[in-house]
Amino acid sequence: MKVLVLNCGSSSVKFQVIETSLEMIEANSDRMLARGGVEKIGLSDSRLSIEVPGRKPYQEFGEILEHRAAVERVLKVLVHPEQGVLADVSEIEAVGHRMVHGGEKFASSVLVTPEVEAMLEECVVLAPLHNPHNLRGLAAARSLLGGVPHVAVFDTAYHQSMPPKAFIYGLPYELYTRHAIRRYGFHGTSHRFVAIRTAGLLGRPLEELRIVTCHLGNGCSMAAVDRGHSVDTTMGFTPLEGLLMGTRSGDVDAAILPWVMAMEELTLSQLNAMLNKHSGLFGISGVSSDMREIEAACAAGNKRAQLAFDIFCYRITKYIGAYAAAMGGVDAVTFAGGIGENSALVRESVMDGLAFLGLDLDVDANRKAPRGQEVIISKPGSRGAVVVIPTNEERVIARDTMRVLGNAMPSFAVAGNVAPR
Repeated sequence: MKVLVLNCGSSSVKFQVIETSLEMIEANSDRMLARGGVEKIGLSDSRLSIEVPGRKPYQEFGEILEHRAAVERVLKVLVHPEQGVLADVSEIEAVGHRMVHGGEKFASSVLVTPEVEAMLEECVVLAPLHNPHNLRGLAAARSLLGGVPHVAVFDTAYHQSMPPKAFIYGLPYELYTRHAIRRYGFHGTSHRFVAIRTAGLLGRPLEELRIVTCHLGNGCSMAAVDRGHSVDTTMGFTPLEGLLMGTRSGDVDAAILPWVMAMEELTLSQLNAMLNKHSGLFGISGVSSDMREIEAACAAGNKRAQLAFDIFCYRITKYIGAYAAAMGGVDAVTFAGGIGENSALVRESVMDGLAFLGLDLDVDANRKAPRGQEVIISKPGSRGAVVVIPTNEERVIARDTMRVLGNAMPSFAVAGNVAPR
């Protein structure tokens, strides 16, 4: 089956075409045929790009005003005789859509029906910056590819296995019952993928392993995956909570916020921008939100960059210890995402001092770890493994689309682990 995977943002559409089947999933042999995206939707200099293995990347520029036109351009380039990979759009047998927030309504990926679409609309209030754009992409794809099944895959669904003690905040309980304020967690497709691949790399059943997964990029989150189930995660009601990120603050004393608003005379919009766009690595270092530039500044003796680097790594180390306690031990720590996969310095700093948990990093193997490959970087005698797994969220979406259709799953929302109302 050829699955078109769509990830639609406010001004962008990312896509992949992945060939998969239940047998290919089992053998981890599904294939990416093409990937690319449309950027700057709504502007005159919109850009469409496509990459096909074995070919030079292709780009074209021109005005693309809205998501339907963007998806239409994607389909057009996919069937282009020179740039595309399909003879006809009819080769697309299903479409998998990334949905950021499924709330408590969705604990698994689902076939999109009118009933499901109405429930997705109800989740918009939980992610007003993301879900509306996801839904626009869904509407565009359904209008252009209405004859194929569409499957919604949620960032939050994997964390619906968390127990109430992990997701309820210390706020008046009525805020949960009235407004569903709780920890949801994000990056679920990545955490699930790398946990499964960690078990495969170690040659052990996932059901036997306690894994701390570290998705480290511009946005960062960690999860405690206890025998295949997420039991805690660092992101919360929004993707702001938890680790220090590129431009997001992560954990912060909530009482600081009204104090800063008063002292700096900030509006709510300005406060939100400060926390999400002007904090994190960028806010502390004053240099960049890019870890590569932070590391270069550290090497040049920039003290604020070094402080940002140290805080970033310290929080990850701290959460590894917390999640080891939550699971009664840890069998593996997995690094993924742009930083996790590519920064040996971050991995080394994070793991320094964690040998007491049975996690003994092989410094030489870590520094020589080939990029883009699954690799074990702990010492042979280490009680717990330290591994690097390149994440692939699009592959998870394609696989879930295949599973939903292959298993003929009914099209209904499945409530997750919820606290008593």
